[in-house]
Amino acid sequence: MNDPFNEEFILSHALMEDIGAGDITASAVIPESHRSEAALVAKETFVLAGLPFAKKVFKLINPELKFKTIKKDGSTVKKGTVIARISGSTRGLLAGERTALNLVQRLSGVATLTQRFVKRVEGLPVKVFDTRKTTPGLRFFEKYAVRMGGGSNHRFGLFDGILIKDNHITAAGGVKKAVRLARKNVRRKLRIEVETRNIKEVREALSSSADIIMLDNMSLNDMKKSVGIIRGKKHGTVIEASGNIKEENIRAVAETGV
Repeated sequence: MNDPFNEEFILSHALMEDIGAGDITASAVIPESHRSEAALVAKETFVLAGLPFAKKVFKLINPELKFKTIKKDGSTVKKGTVIARISGSTRGLLAGERTALNLVQRLSGVATLTQRFVKRVEGLPVKVFDTRKTTPGLRFFEKYAVRMGGGSNHRFGLFDGILIKDNHITAAGGVKKAVRLARKNVRRKLRIEVETRNIKEVREALSSSADIIMLDNMSLNDMKKSVGIIRGKKHGTVIEASGNIKEENIRAVAETGV
């Protein structure tokens, strides 16, 4: 099975999706020897992300294409700024153009939105994490973009973290039993996180010695109560909040103590 987080595999698939058997228009109207120079220019102000992947796209098309990086990922670029320059085979430039732009535009959008959330909670002892709700096939890149925007990555998938959710709890027969089974059956030393929907479940997760307790879709009032209960029992327990968090309410959520 191909590695789902292998850059070259993902980018090659993206190029195949666009180019297929070949760019018939460019092959028909542009001589193979024709050379050009192109520039990536910002059309608005945003947080840049994805430029190293854009460079790799062009290198996969034609290793002789020259890619000059002018701005760094994670930096804020203003409208009209030249981000990069690419030169070489015109056919090669046109073959990689759309895939490269799609990546930079998509990832810069993720980075820009992430930074807006991060700025909303400046001065508070919290981190902004991503989720697994990513575009299929683009998780590696979108999680990279989150980091470029100042956010942090939660688990990458079902394989690298234990998060016991409502369906697990129901199937296992309760929070305590689910946590006990996780500790018994997972040999790797992974922290156990439990998703809770109400104060009753918070108490159950706390008594089962969960390492991380997630407060999911709770009201601000219930979040505050839950934080007080958890902090009153175990100061080392990590508390997370999720569900219906927007730019407009993220600071209020953070101020509950999560």
